[in-house]
Amino acid sequence: MLTKKGKYGLKALVDLARLAPGETAFVTEIAVRNNIPKKFLDTILLELRNTGILRSKKGPNGGYSLSKPAAEIRIGQVIRALDGPLAPIRCASRTAFETCDDCADPETCQVRLSMTEVRDAIATILDNMSLDEFVAKENRAAELIAGE
Repeated sequence: MLTKKGKYGLKALVDLARLAPGETAFVTEIAVRNNIPKKFLDTILLELRNTGILRSKKGPNGGYSLSKPAAEIRIGQVIRALDGPLAPIRCASRTAFETCDDCADPETCQVRLSMTEVRDAIATILDNMSLDEFVAKENRAAELIAGE
């Protein structure tokens, strides 16, 4: 499940993806525009900077910006950076696998096998969706609402 941290991180990235090339935004501006608590957003943006998704600049012309084009940022990468593995349970994770205490044989466990399929389906969608596609979906939804 996507946590608030993941959701807020995605909202902040959408906000930054809408900036003109070379433009930056301060945490306070992003927080106000997206109704996100500033202190929480500070932590989220720092994590995204530390993973290389964002860059920051200090000073009056400073702020945050994307470190690369939105087309090169994958939503799966963002969610993993903020929320950890995509798998619904640890034993289905590829990056943080842990055997369940109550499992006699992980190789034949039907729960694990089914949840691995769920993880693969989620990863296929999120790892193939770029930030610019994510922004485009939001824009199309807004256009549909405005057109009603």
